[in-house]
Amino acid sequence: MRSSASFPRVIVIANFVVVAVAVLGLMLQSSSGRPVPGPPAAVRIVQSAQPTPAEPVPTVAEPPGVVSTPEFAKQVKANELGLVPVLMYHRILKKRFASIDRTPDQLRRELEKLAKQGYWPITAKEFATGDIRVPAGRFPVVLTFDDGHASHFRLDASGNPAPDTAVGVLLDVARRYPEFRPVATLWINHDPFGLRKPEEQAAAVRWLIDHGFEVANHTWSHPNLAALRKKKVKEQIVRLERLLKKLGAGPAVTLALPFGAMPHPKKIARHGEWDGTTYDFAGVFLAGAEPSLSPYAKKFDPVAIQRIQSNGNKGECRKWCSQYWLGWLNKHPGDRYVSDGDPTKISIPQRLQGNIAPKRRGQLVVY
Repeated sequence: MRSSASFPRVIVIANFVVVAVAVLGLMLQSSSGRPVPGPPAAVRIVQSAQPTPAEPVPTVAEPPGVVSTPEFAKQVKANELGLVPVLMYHRILKKRFASIDRTPDQLRRELEKLAKQGYWPITAKEFATGDIRVPAGRFPVVLTFDDGHASHFRLDASGNPAPDTAVGVLLDVARRYPEFRPVATLWINHDPFGLRKPEEQAAAVRWLIDHGFEVANHTWSHPNLAALRKKKVKEQIVRLERLLKKLGAGPAVTLALPFGAMPHPKKIARHGEWDGTTYDFAGVFLAGAEPSLSPYAKKFDPVAIQRIQSNGNKGECRKWCSQYWLGWLNKHPGDRYVSDGDPTKISIPQRLQGNIAPKRRGQLVVY
């Protein structure tokens, strides 16, 4: 087993093994004529002659205010320099066509497992900026959905998120587990959720933002940024930034790299300008394949934040995907991020004092 000191590095091979295999599968299906589900059937808002009233959306109150002390931090075994699972999802389909697809039942089971184990969802924005408000003794998890696929979100005629969508499943799990915070980050491209009409796009984004979700930047057309010139990379990011602003979700605070591919130079993934519009992200996220370091860690790299593909532990996922890593974190509780419940403090065991980012030292509580 690798030590936790190995986590800061960018795992290029793992990113491409986990993601490129699935992308190749999609390409082969398309070229062979095998049907690949697209947005048309899923993007339309379902009409009903007798719409039912919208169900209340489950909400979770802010964690109770506490003041962390060495004694309290020790009692709850706080470790805010521990590892955080940032889970990566793509299409949510009743029938999977690629290895990165998940079914609604698979998503539901994984979310229920997280709820039972004491995880508390936060957004990618909250994670990257270090605004981690999680009850004492519990563990943050970041749920992320790439590509703005139609299976992630749509409203039915009653104004509810459709139950077979990612958001619908998450809300249902939150109803069953009232302490499971129903938030996630949805990274979109130029046709969010398969919607073509600007007013439908704006309505979808507005609903998500109003209910605590983050809608952020996944580039305009999902290209391999490593293969583009600097100007084209910036154009891809800025065009999507302009759409986000138009839809009421911009400027974005986070970016997910398509295919996990880093542009050159690396810094233009985080800061840049094109055609008079600038962008400045707090966090840039990869496509795999390990838990992330805490954003308070000295070696945390905000331009290469690790994620974990949601999947089983077979094939290429044997040591890279969510089933493996969630099990690993349960078996290694000393390496997992455990909250002290005080967002103004960073509580850690004494053995980890040397790992804190210098700018965070004034917030330390050590036991």
